[in-house]
Amino acid sequence: MFRYLSKRQWILIIAAILILIAGYFILPVSVPLILALLTAMFLNPAIRWLQYRFKLNRKISVTVIFLIFLLIISLVGTYFVTRAITHVVNFAENAPSYVNQLNTKFTEWETDMDRFTENLPADFVAEVKDGFKRNIELLNTKVKQYFELDKIASAAAKVPEYLVSLLVYLIALFLFMLELPRLKAMSYNHLTEETAEKVKFMNARLSYVVLGFLKAQFLVSIIIFVVSLIGLLYITPEVAIIMSIIIWLVDFIPIIGSIVILGPWALYMLLAGDTVMGIQLAVLAIILLAIRRTVEPKVMGRHIGLSPLATLIAMYLGLQLIGIIGFILGPLLVIAFNSAKEAGIIKWNFKV
Repeated sequence: MFRYLSKRQWILIIAAILILIAGYFILPVSVPLILALLTAMFLNPAIRWLQYRFKLNRKISVTVIFLIFLLIISLVGTYFVTRAITHVVNFAENAPSYVNQLNTKFTEWETDMDRFTENLPADFVAEVKDGFKRNIELLNTKVKQYFELDKIASAAAKVPEYLVSLLVYLIALFLFMLELPRLKAMSYNHLTEETAEKVKFMNARLSYVVLGFLKAQFLVSIIIFVVSLIGLLYITPEVAIIMSIIIWLVDFIPIIGSIVILGPWALYMLLAGDTVMGIQLAVLAIILLAIRRTVEPKVMGRHIGLSPLATLIAMYLGLQLIGIIGFILGPLLVIAFNSAKEAGIIKWNFKV
């Protein structure tokens, strides 16, 4: 099979292998730059529209779109960061009282257990009680360790690192927005006319796929929001709207999703003694998880041009290899490969 490959095809294969190897080591530390490039590509249609609609040059259009984008993420980020810090501080302050409540609840459980297990073997009852005590003591230890001053200081020490990454992301975003046309022209200068046409076809295909990916994610999130709202209106209508919005936003996080909100909430309600509500929240979490795991590959496959099985495999392998960003890059790499095949850049016709 390999002896029929031309020199050019061997060069492309070796280059692809080298890019994959380099990407495996470089991608995890290049997340701000990759996100900046993807964001610039996403905002580029708005920049071009502003240029043609109001006859502005690219620098002014880029500046306007960048400032609007910066204003939006500043408002949204400030709101959620302040809310998150408030909740974390409140939880840290109230953590001892939560532990005391659990100890009180355990005493009540122990009293009820004495009443219900009076006819059971004493050794069995003692073993169960010891198990509960060990778990409560372990929980107390974990909570105290988690909120030790050195742990809080360690978390606070990472804030400058995150701020540097954010600053790099914003600067790279602005520069990418300015330089996208020049970068595209430079890349085409190194290609023959025939190859350039193939690459343009591939870029058009990828642009369509990226929009399809975003549209698919939005459609899945809308389903999650509607189901969350209906479920929470039945379970706890007082906070149904605000919690549905939070679940909807958190659900954009790949793999983790809404279980981050509903899981601890259900566990807390069970420990607090509200068994019915705890079970209802747990069932809602399972339903939302099942919806995302079953609907997401189908919807994404329909909008990005991959079969549900290929989409699922690409997302899973990307996640396992390079983390959360691989969850997005996996399907895109498969689409890029298919687009290169359709454009004739890669020829994959062989028989064994």
